[in-house]
Amino acid sequence: MYTGIKHLHSTLAYVLLAGLIISILYALFAYLQNKGYNRKMALLGLICAHVQFIVGLIAYFVSPYGIKNASGAAMKDGIARLYFLEHPLTMLVAIVLITIGYSRAKKLATPKKQNASVLIFYIIGLILILSRIPWHTWPGSVAG
Repeated sequence: MYTGIKHLHSTLAYVLLAGLIISILYALFAYLQNKGYNRKMALLGLICAHVQFIVGLIAYFVSPYGIKNASGAAMKDGIARLYFLEHPLTMLVAIVLITIGYSRAKKLATPKKQNASVLIFYIIGLILILSRIPWHTWPGSVAG
């Protein structure tokens, strides 16, 4: 079961990155061209983030590197700490920020402010996500 969840989580990471980048670029162009806010495009990034997070939670609880690895010794090991603490915690913060950006945009009055909300919160979320991806496990990496 763990192997399937791990592969799904790894594959959905590409979908999440693509969905967020598409949402950000769409909001950026709409913001710069003073076009209307497109909630469906923002929803694309939100849904991708939430699906990835749910699969990640499942992986966290079935993985030998997740909650089962929580210990004082793991805190001293950078890779173990990344998997059981840093990665899940940072992803949670990123998903919360993306959700806030989407929810806030729905309540704002003007399309410019709506697009700005999506831009700011989605970019911060993307930066957080990129900062804690375990790059050493990605295909094509030198260490992987």
